[in-house]
Amino acid sequence: MTLPSNRSNPDAYEGYKGLPPLVGLLPMTEAISKGLPVEQVTSRLKRIHWALREAHKAMMAHIAGTPVYELKMAFSLHAFYCAEHVEQIATRIREMRQPPYGLELQPTPALELLGKELLAAPTIPAFLLGLYQVLFPVVQQAIENLLSETNKIFDYPTYRLCRHALLEIEDVNAYGVAALAALVSEDDKNALAPWVRLLREAIAASGSLDGTAPCEEHQLTPSFSAKPYVYDGTPRRDERFIDPYNMGVNAEALLFDSDIAPRAKTLMLFYKRMRELNVPEVMSSILAETHGQPWEYYRDMTRQMWDEARHAMMGEVGFVALGIDWTRIPFDLPWSYNLNTRLTPLERHAVLFTIEQGLMPRDRGKQYEWEVALASASPLAITIQDYDWADEIVHARIGRDWLVSQLGSQQEALAFGDKAWSNAVEDWSKWKERGLTEHRNWWPDLYLEACARWQIEPDPKTRTFHVTYEGVRPDQKQVVQSCK
Repeated sequence: MTLPSNRSNPDAYEGYKGLPPLVGLLPMTEAISKGLPVEQVTSRLKRIHWALREAHKAMMAHIAGTPVYELKMAFSLHAFYCAEHVEQIATRIREMRQPPYGLELQPTPALELLGKELLAAPTIPAFLLGLYQVLFPVVQQAIENLLSETNKIFDYPTYRLCRHALLEIEDVNAYGVAALAALVSEDDKNALAPWVRLLREAIAASGSLDGTAPCEEHQLTPSFSAKPYVYDGTPRRDERFIDPYNMGVNAEALLFDSDIAPRAKTLMLFYKRMRELNVPEVMSSILAETHGQPWEYYRDMTRQMWDEARHAMMGEVGFVALGIDWTRIPFDLPWSYNLNTRLTPLERHAVLFTIEQGLMPRDRGKQYEWEVALASASPLAITIQDYDWADEIVHARIGRDWLVSQLGSQQEALAFGDKAWSNAVEDWSKWKERGLTEHRNWWPDLYLEACARWQIEPDPKTRTFHVTYEGVRPDQKQVVQSCK
């Protein structure tokens, strides 16, 4: 029997016995009619690449100084998305006969102004409007345009790259809508309307972000960027973070105390995880002030920064699962404050590396914390520590890849980081002398509340634990105060 043939009719074209032709990616009519030249695709990709780099740079500049905890976390995730897609786009451009040179250059003077204005945004409402009402939505539109116009067969690698990027940029914009609704008032919108218009005009003057529209004529006068931008890495926290200079409870000393039961120690594990919000504050400052590295460096460091933000949220989850209000616990700020204000970016990175390497030994590191969680029989604590430990292996590798090569050897890097850490430690008593804290022992209140939740009698020794950070670092090394 001869099967009827429709292989000469694009509108009715079918595969064998009704199988989708062209592996189901698109109908034959689209395969025939749709597609962009390589030069046009790379031109659009370069502009998307630029926009994601600018968004990443701007978020790095704002994480430390943005006081709102949730925004620090969100910027860490969204910057990670940007870092990943910047690298993937650059890789695709290399594959399309286009050398990747100049990818860091501004596509047009108008877009250069847009990037500068976003970086210099002086308030949370301004930055949120620039990021989530202007930049990320036009990135999404540019990706959607490219997806709709490129040929899924001929240009499948670009299609796949953009499809993946679109999923995450859509998530970014969904978060942005919520952030704008929560934190940007109508008065903010009205006051910043001329500035938002400036950003939109910069895009229109460039022929849209992807360069596919006619260039409009606009008089673009710098606003926030009229004054040269200067990075300020001073960490700030919102009003929920009470007594931020309190160094009155030594979390590591409690964890290493063999007389304290594992269940009680899970409280300190949750505390240590949520306290890791200070690491994105430090890592963003390193990224903001380190220039001239290969993009792989920024990608790896941003991945680690996002991991540390995840760890902070793990601790948040732990406290909420116990029914404990974490805003009654002082999460100390001096570590990130001192690193960001007293050390160079290289010294900050070396301190991180020293800490990461110190967490490798079984008896005092991440495996020990996981074993504590295991002994507590808390499924949540076990899972949290399991992933925290796994992430730390990645972070130690990132340190070896990017720091050790700069400092000569692992031993030299550790010595350099150890010295820098000691130089960054502020005299414990000075925080009290300045009236910033009384170094209150907050542990008994937390422990008693947890015991009530667990419906157990408090252990007297655990209840009276009182070891501070006076004269010691979190790795329990004594600190010799420098003259710095």
